[in-house]
Amino acid sequence: MIIVENISKRYQTDHGPGKWVLEDVSFVIPRNVSVGIVGGNGAGKSTLLRIIGGVDQPSRGRIERHCRMSWPIGSANMQPSLTGRQNAKFLCRIHGHEDDIPERLAFIQDFAEIGSLFDEPVRTYSPGMKSRLQFGISLAFKFEVYISDEATSAGDASFRQKASDAFKNMVGQASLIMAAHGEGALKEFCTSGIFINKGRAVWFDALDDALSAYKDSIKK
Repeated sequence: MIIVENISKRYQTDHGPGKWVLEDVSFVIPRNVSVGIVGGNGAGKSTLLRIIGGVDQPSRGRIERHCRMSWPIGSANMQPSLTGRQNAKFLCRIHGHEDDIPERLAFIQDFAEIGSLFDEPVRTYSPGMKSRLQFGISLAFKFEVYISDEATSAGDASFRQKASDAFKNMVGQASLIMAAHGEGALKEFCTSGIFINKGRAVWFDALDDALSAYKDSIKK
């Protein structure tokens, strides 16, 4: 279960505090429920995901996380001067997986499909290769809740299908909190929805109702 209580977020600018991206947002995500976050460009979907995942902090309000949660899939922090393998090994260690590092590295290398570049510095990677590696690293750890911000759009068609299949394999084992521009991915993986509009967020037990609310807001 994840409890979001009265969170608000704004960022500091060169001219002082910016406008509120999120304002007095509250909802509860039940255990084992996958949620799609919908809203227009700049509505605050990514900001909300980062806050839920603990990557960013709210300006005010609080979050309770009664689960083991991933960082946003495809955004694992990596040191550019280290190789892909070294980065993956480091993350395995800090997450307490000293005993099975070889198995996890094999999974990451196989999933990322970057061949010998796994042993080259990350700074030499193209954005697509880096995304593949970050995606593989994210899935190498077992979480109760995974966070995805457009993760299935990374890479070419073959890799997008691989990412989609990985999400399908999570069904029954973990839940997802996902933001995506295409409603197809949301409908494929999510049952409930959160609609963000003008800094406010509304919870819907049914994803279709959240999508309908978003479409209605576009017409106005």
